[in-house]
Amino acid sequence: MTHNGEDTAPLRRPEVTELRLASDGAGLEFTSAPEPAQLPHDRSQAILEAAKEIGSLLKRAGHPFALAGSVAVYAHGGSRYLQHDADFAILPDDAEAVAATLSEAGLPVRTPPEDWLLKTTCHGQNVDIIFALAHQPVTRDMLDRAHVLPVDSVLMPVLSPTDLIRSLISAFSEHYCDFGSVLPVARAVREKVDWDEVRTTCGGQPMPAAFLFLLERLNVIDAQEGQP
Repeated sequence: MTHNGEDTAPLRRPEVTELRLASDGAGLEFTSAPEPAQLPHDRSQAILEAAKEIGSLLKRAGHPFALAGSVAVYAHGGSRYLQHDADFAILPDDAEAVAATLSEAGLPVRTPPEDWLLKTTCHGQNVDIIFALAHQPVTRDMLDRAHVLPVDSVLMPVLSPTDLIRSLISAFSEHYCDFGSVLPVARAVREKVDWDEVRTTCGGQPMPAAFLFLLERLNVIDAQEGQP
């Protein structure tokens, strides 16, 4: 599928023929060579297709939601190189209704041991339906702050850059502190984030504070006023 949403036929090489001796020995005959293997699967495009389908389902059903995770970063202008799954934030009270909508569309819905999300599969890709981000319930205010953006030609609400960064760095702890995965995200959306708001809401926690300090030292963001 192209970026403007038009379907295109998969690229195929012209048919190749081979020249070989006829079975009756009377001469030569042409036979079709085995069809070459398909090109490698585009994982990023598959994740985008899954996000588009799930987003369209939630929109048609009228469920409040916002795209989250790496696909949200892409929607805000970040990298298109997607390695993981698609994530959607929904209200906790809507989890059962959203699960019903997905099931009615023929998608499998799984309830993992974690009590803050549902999981489904679409276009062979994992999709997380999340109702708590960084141990905090998704709220109506958070969804109201979402930006309606095109996601590979499909319009849908996307977490605001400030909420997106806050949800990522608030998840840091002594057991999970992968600054390297979030640093490119911060670089991609830094001009769209209210960093004072991020500092106010989660900058007092040790790991987010350390990440904010790293961003300052790398000149990704300005140092907090009054600090050297």
